[in-house]
Amino acid sequence: MAATSPDTARINDFVARKWDDEVVPQLIEYIRIPNKSPMFDADWVANGHMERAVALMEGWARAQAIEGIAIEVVRLEGRTPLIYMEIPASGEAGEDSVLLYGHLDKQPEMTGWDADLGPWNPVLRGDRLYGRGGADDGYAIYGSLTAIMALREQGLPHNRCVVLIEACEESGSYDLPHYVDHLAERIGRPSLVVCLDSGCGNYDQLWCTTSLRGMAGGNLRVQVLHEGVHSGDASGVVPSSFRILRSLLSRLEDEATGRIVVDALHVEVPAERLEQAQAAADTLGDEIYGKFPLLDGMTPMADDLKELILNRTWRPALSVTGVDGMPALSSAGNVLRPHTAVKISLRLPPTLDGVRAGEIVRQVLTENPPYGAEVTLDLEKASTGWNAPAMSAWLSDAIAAASEATFGRPAMYMGEGGSIPFMGMLGEKFPGAQFMITGVLGPHSNAHGPNEFLHIPTGKRVTASVALVLARHFEASRAGLTTGVGASENNAQFGDHGCC
Repeated sequence: MAATSPDTARINDFVARKWDDEVVPQLIEYIRIPNKSPMFDADWVANGHMERAVALMEGWARAQAIEGIAIEVVRLEGRTPLIYMEIPASGEAGEDSVLLYGHLDKQPEMTGWDADLGPWNPVLRGDRLYGRGGADDGYAIYGSLTAIMALREQGLPHNRCVVLIEACEESGSYDLPHYVDHLAERIGRPSLVVCLDSGCGNYDQLWCTTSLRGMAGGNLRVQVLHEGVHSGDASGVVPSSFRILRSLLSRLEDEATGRIVVDALHVEVPAERLEQAQAAADTLGDEIYGKFPLLDGMTPMADDLKELILNRTWRPALSVTGVDGMPALSSAGNVLRPHTAVKISLRLPPTLDGVRAGEIVRQVLTENPPYGAEVTLDLEKASTGWNAPAMSAWLSDAIAAASEATFGRPAMYMGEGGSIPFMGMLGEKFPGAQFMITGVLGPHSNAHGPNEFLHIPTGKRVTASVALVLARHFEASRAGLTTGVGASENNAQFGDHGCC
């Protein structure tokens, strides 16, 4: 198979037809399946929803006319399944390879969906497909294989590709390291990792993720009584568990500004990331905060747009995502409650050690509790983020060309505020690999929240962009520009990683 320049119009057309004829109908069926990640469905095995999602995707993959593809659902005892696929190189390729990644598990329902929408109710409205999981991250398997098929359709060569679709990402990918180790010899040493589980600043150009924050989170509980008592009798004598909890959180966060006040939880932002943040701010403008469903009259946490980007990508930030110990308003009597508990989610700078940060948070919140209250922090997650290695010239050029060919505009680079545990794992396992981290989660797509949607034109363009980068990867490897360096010498087990 001779190496020729891709016909980009033909690739765009092939991808668009594949999405319209097969991918969108598949995603509609996928959205119907409530395959919540194990953290949110303790009975996931008995409920069988994860198996339904795996069967749907496996069945479609097996129906594709990709010569030489090997497909296996790998199952390690007591762990979520993983779809593993190998596509042999086409053309005169060497031993170089590409690893493409996605996940099929979902976040829970969340309240607040519009009356005609719902997490398991797929609704196609114009260019948007509403429902849980289509954009995060059901499309990944379809996009990965369609990109490869787009090259093969016009006889273009590519290197060997390995596709991993896990089922535990929304729970912190705690099963994935075991699969990566189990499959280490089969995966080989990829010189390029493509991840289709990230965001985009707009739907007008290709966005690549340069960093991901880490995370420390868990359940903070303050107990003051063995049982609730009359508030008129006890208030002023027994301290409120809520007030104590509020004061403990102030040790961590300035409630007036939202700034994390513990210096050890901050890092110095690299100069290149500062420049990229300014470029993203210049491109996005007010959409940096306008993409969120703010109430009328609400303002963002800073006026400087660059600072807002840095706040969500390189600075620690605290969210309280759940509460326990408080009755509903309709059943709240005059009782001084025995305890208050909250689930905290602390986003960490990309280069800060997650385990160390978790211990700092535990110490700050639990030492010397007011009034001798019983204070515990059950850390569920303590994960390190990820900062992309320096990008090779061939990949930078490939991404730039792909964005122009598919979106008609230059590519952009920006960090993301969430976490993708897989990236840290692969960075450790394959220190010589290059990374293309991209995705379809753009303005108002609202992943994890109500009214989540997939912007279909962006899905098509991202898929075509991946195809063009795979073609350029083949050319670069033939020219000796890719290293192919993995870490077969570095087979240490991974530690725990947090979720997204």
